[in-house]
Amino acid sequence: MTDATLARGRTPRLQADDAATTATTATSATTATPASPTGGLTVRGLRKTLGGRDVVAGIDLDVAKGELVSLLGPSGCGKTTTLRMVAGFLAADGGAVTMGDRDVTTLGPERRPSAMVFQNYALWPHMTVTQNVSFPLRTRRVPKAQVTERVRAALELVGLTHHATSKPTAISGGEQQRVALARAIVQEPDVLLLDEPLSNLDAKLRVSVRDEIRRIQQRLGITTVIVTHDQDEALSVSDRIAVMHDGRIEQIAAPAELYARPATRFVASFIGSTSRVDGRFRSAVTARITDADEVLVRPEQVTLVDDSPLRATVARVLMRGHFAEVVLAADGAEIRAFVTGVPPVVGTETGVRIGDVLVYRGDVLIGAGR
Repeated sequence: MTDATLARGRTPRLQADDAATTATTATSATTATPASPTGGLTVRGLRKTLGGRDVVAGIDLDVAKGELVSLLGPSGCGKTTTLRMVAGFLAADGGAVTMGDRDVTTLGPERRPSAMVFQNYALWPHMTVTQNVSFPLRTRRVPKAQVTERVRAALELVGLTHHATSKPTAISGGEQQRVALARAIVQEPDVLLLDEPLSNLDAKLRVSVRDEIRRIQQRLGITTVIVTHDQDEALSVSDRIAVMHDGRIEQIAAPAELYARPATRFVASFIGSTSRVDGRFRSAVTARITDADEVLVRPEQVTLVDDSPLRATVARVLMRGHFAEVVLAADGAEIRAFVTGVPPVVGTETGVRIGDVLVYRGDVLIGAGR
């Protein structure tokens, strides 16, 4: 059985266990859920109020079949609450969730054609890897032969066949994450939901597992939503990114578009790095601006050149590995530049040239360019 087999005909599903209570409750649910015909996800007016505050304030979201969309934002922006409502683990106070052409808003997680990978993986420590992955199939009474073959295929897909009989405590964090992923995809979901799946991994392992998730998602063509606060993670794996702030989606766009034309000042500050162009630096901006406009520039658009009339002092040099982040100061204003090769010496003067800028009037982007 190959990964293509996993994406074929549907069998009864069970949402991955949220915790022991969720798993026990789901065990008693044996009614099969018809598969959604398209595999896409639609959210309309989704709302949740907690403690008198709108944690999710009526968001709309469309995810096409086979698309990977990241919900990106700071802690408390409502992204995980949104995901849990989509999964069915948290009841919405308003709005609708549709998977395919089927309204699943009032259905529990075990009756939705979706599967979820939790931030803490929620693996059973007393079970082997095989038993953990097969758990949702066994609780839905899938025939034993099918369980064996589907689990084998899922473990092969995530590269864990050699750990089939290991316990979660005997494998690494990255391998535990892959077990949780295998347990989700073995259910053959139409929609895969991942809540901060890499947050428990160290930086180097996070990159390799991130790439593995994207590879598997693309091979199976599963509609996927990932929640993350890590912009590098979102930019690297997503077809589109929805940036959330205060319970709302500020902007949703492809990674390149989001980076080049952030629609609001919040998106500009959250995606990538920016400097506010003030003081003497503002005189180098050729775009048509007013005194009330806020002008931002990304560090890669600031270059150090000898022949520029705009002069600044090197205030700080921050090593970032293969490049240096140089903080330049002039008349009390600061701006940052990315420099490869040998960085300038702190305290020296240099010429500065400013390239493309982002211009905001109020909170809205009115221009991007020179």
